[in-house]
Amino acid sequence: MLPPATRRVPALLRSCHLEPALAVTVFATVLAVAAGRGAAGSAAVAAAVLAGQLSVGWCNDAADARRDTICGRRDKPLATGELPSRAVAVAAGAALGLCVPLSLLSGVAAGAAHLGMVATGWSYNLLFKRTVLSPLPYAVAFGSLPAFVTLGLPSPSWPAWWAVAAGALLGVGAHLVNVLPDIQDDLATGVRGLPQRLGRGACRWLAPSLMLAALCVLVTGPPGGVGRSGWALAGAAVAVSVAGTALPSDVRSRWPFRAAVVVAGMAVAQLLLHGSDMT
Repeated sequence: MLPPATRRVPALLRSCHLEPALAVTVFATVLAVAAGRGAAGSAAVAAAVLAGQLSVGWCNDAADARRDTICGRRDKPLATGELPSRAVAVAAGAALGLCVPLSLLSGVAAGAAHLGMVATGWSYNLLFKRTVLSPLPYAVAFGSLPAFVTLGLPSPSWPAWWAVAAGALLGVGAHLVNVLPDIQDDLATGVRGLPQRLGRGACRWLAPSLMLAALCVLVTGPPGGVGRSGWALAGAAVAVSVAGTALPSDVRSRWPFRAAVVVAGMAVAQLLLHGSDMT
């Protein structure tokens, strides 16, 4: 029989928002490779981003434990009693502590940029989530990610404006996509961030639109002009956005969510293709 500490590991993994943490880590790592950080630099980016994302995920579940229990969330180990709140709090603190030296492996400036990103994630969980400024931490964190990459290059520099702007738009879009399925539960438990105030009907249009705006910035912003492939990609993204939002008549349809994810994937691919142009 496994000892109690070992039995907690699967529950801790379910509590850390592992899938988005891994998705952001992979994105940041590939962006670092594309920008020219090399094997060692890209590995440092991966380790720091993963530690930071895990800390934010565990902080989120610890902060939402009471709300998740009230809503009967069976997918949340804190709400089901599988984990004590202290275990998640300790895990969040340990990941945050590890994130500091891992971030500084990329240099002081780059490390400060990443630690600022992580701080905005914690500020969302503990403060901004319930306010009209709830998109702000997402915009700052995702907009700062290119800076973490470029400030750690052998010749550090600030990223191009279009990389920062697209990152911020993707971040706000990700906020809306993340909140869309839970708006009713949020309102029932007193969470009134900007998406909850706007309502599901508005968010189902706004989420894909923000992802589309990010893609347009990435198509028109980098040097070299817009080629046929760029226009074709933009056209496809417009078609996906319209299909996902205009066709479903049911306000609770998941098609807007899917459309936003598809367009976000197009935007991320475009950003990765232009990773070497960010400086």
